[in-house]
Amino acid sequence: MVLDPLLRQVLAAMLGIISGGGLAYVLFYGRLSGEHAGAKRIEKIAAINGRRGVDARAGGDPTQRRKQIEDTLKESEERRNRSSKNVPLHIKLEQAGLSWTKRGYFIGSGVAALVSAIATFIVAQNPLIALAVGFVFGLGIPNWLVNFLKNRRLSKFIDEFPNAIDVIVRGVKAGLPLVDCIRICAQEAQEPVKSEFRKMIETQTLGIPLAEAVEGLAARVPIPETNFFSIVVTVQQRSGGNLSEILGNLSKVLRDRKKMKAKINAMSQEAKASAAIIASLPFLVLIMVYLSAPDYIQLLWTTSQGKLLMFGSVLWMLAGILVMRKMINFDF
Repeated sequence: MVLDPLLRQVLAAMLGIISGGGLAYVLFYGRLSGEHAGAKRIEKIAAINGRRGVDARAGGDPTQRRKQIEDTLKESEERRNRSSKNVPLHIKLEQAGLSWTKRGYFIGSGVAALVSAIATFIVAQNPLIALAVGFVFGLGIPNWLVNFLKNRRLSKFIDEFPNAIDVIVRGVKAGLPLVDCIRICAQEAQEPVKSEFRKMIETQTLGIPLAEAVEGLAARVPIPETNFFSIVVTVQQRSGGNLSEILGNLSKVLRDRKKMKAKINAMSQEAKASAAIIASLPFLVLIMVYLSAPDYIQLLWTTSQGKLLMFGSVLWMLAGILVMRKMINFDF
């Protein structure tokens, strides 16, 4: 099938824009989103709050107890820092709730890159554009998909996790051991809390201490909520304390964080809608003008000056979208 030259140029321009945006997303998203700095700040605040909360309830020798708690928190923080650096691919796939293997992931990425590059070359007849599209589909799209599924699974975990903490609190108040309370959550809770608590019970059954099993939960589910839970259980296992009261306070904190997140999302919806409209306007105007006056708009991709202007506009528009995304996304 022979495509019209003008239509082929339009498709090539659109594929080039998509490829450039995807490549920029893969290369610069981690720096612009502020996730790394936010994660470090959350870990520091969690350590400070955990230290203050335990110190306020400390009994016996305050100096010795405070030093013991500080050592426990320091060990936990160092262990989390080591586990958070250079996360292996199989851990990322597990965090996303996928049963893929590393080999299957790489094979799928290679197939996606090859198919997209061949399709782009057939349409655009340009090997450079085809190579760029294949690069984006081979590296950017699979990575984006894994991160998307991971964030969606973590969001479900955050919604269900306070309910599991409440079950543990009621069980501890009724006189059940902490392990039995966690086992009840592993049987009755909703996914993905159910599967994560089951892994924690299986790890503890093999002879690993409960504190380390809970730290494994924080490593598999890297969110502040599991970090708080790990700190509470670790400090209680090593230093003692009223576990039901501490977990009750933790449940209240988790629900307050959930309410705050919902409030932030509600307040930022207007800004997100405005950003989406502003980002889509240039493409809508391009399509409408092309349908009404194609000779007028095709100068953008038939002349060197037009191509330069369109390339600069795409880069400028991409920078504006990233800035708006940075301003809209709130972390706490």
